[in-house]
Amino acid sequence: MGKVALITGITGQDGAYLAEYLIGLGYTVHGIKRRVSLFNTERIDHLYDGPEVKDRKLVLHYGDLTDSMNITRIIQEVQPDEIYNLGAMSHVKVSFESPEYAADADGIGTLRVLEAVRLLGLTEKTRIYQASTSELYGLVQEVPQRETTPFYPRSPYACAKLYGYWITVNYREAYNMHASNGILFNHESPLRGETFVTRKITRAASKIALGQQNALYLGNMSAKRDWGHAKDYVRAMHAILQQPAGDDYVIATGITTTVRDFVTMSFIYMGIEVEFKGEGVDEIGVIKSINEDKFIEAVGAEYLDAFKARIGQTIVAVDERYFRPTEVELLIGDPTKSKTVLGWEPEYDLAALCEDMMKSDIYLMKKDAYLHKGGYKILKNLE
Repeated sequence: MGKVALITGITGQDGAYLAEYLIGLGYTVHGIKRRVSLFNTERIDHLYDGPEVKDRKLVLHYGDLTDSMNITRIIQEVQPDEIYNLGAMSHVKVSFESPEYAADADGIGTLRVLEAVRLLGLTEKTRIYQASTSELYGLVQEVPQRETTPFYPRSPYACAKLYGYWITVNYREAYNMHASNGILFNHESPLRGETFVTRKITRAASKIALGQQNALYLGNMSAKRDWGHAKDYVRAMHAILQQPAGDDYVIATGITTTVRDFVTMSFIYMGIEVEFKGEGVDEIGVIKSINEDKFIEAVGAEYLDAFKARIGQTIVAVDERYFRPTEVELLIGDPTKSKTVLGWEPEYDLAALCEDMMKSDIYLMKKDAYLHKGGYKILKNLE
């Protein structure tokens, strides 16, 4: 019999990649998804079989981290060998607008999972992974940030995650539970939510090249982040729970990049050179030049003439509405422990991550445009 894993937040980016990875290792995966009126399982539909199928590898349960009885019941039914608590209200900017919900789902939600395992007598059987975050470091006290770096959270999201981190450590020490924190730095992919800055950039860059959008508006373009690929990071999650005892690990690339540089890289993939001018709220990015061969290869010859007419125009600008009340300026992780103890090495560098996201979003933006026009015959040529 293979192992049984339970994933909260399975419909998110990390949950989808982790489910696919675990199923590939022979696991039976149970996932918790919140009940909403619209289908929100697109990221995992290719893994799912209906209840009429025997020996299913993916089983979904309705649940919510704000409902302790519900969480306890699911854990009792599933009897998991491993729990990956990935569910959260994970958008930093939105957490300023919904601080109480962030605290309940991200902070107390973690406690509900840990306490359910304890009350059900599963402390010897079930290993728990808690999705912590580099946002814990906030106003950074050390560069780079490692497992021993003091935390200084700068958002309601990070404050909630701080409670989740320490209650995981507390249950590990108080009840001898195999409970671990993965302090993951920013990890992105084509499955990233559309409101997160990297995906916002790659979607907008694709739409601008295709003539579907005039400009991209961002907040602090000088903010620095340590970006990796979510596919690499879910491998680290699994490796953490294979260790003899619970512990805490920084998962990062050790390389930091500004938001501005990620914008530049996204447009360069399509052969578009962006020149930035001005500072602060007055900063803009204008089209400086186009590598026509690269543009045709990435986007298509039919879009070239229209885009060439835009040389010199502004396609990137700052909008103060996207500034956070308290900003996190610099994040760069030290992955030494994860590499030496877990044997973890990322397979994607930032250029490969950006290319993966751009290829996907160019395809998706073309697909949406053709479907909107009823161009199903043209769409078939894209498949």
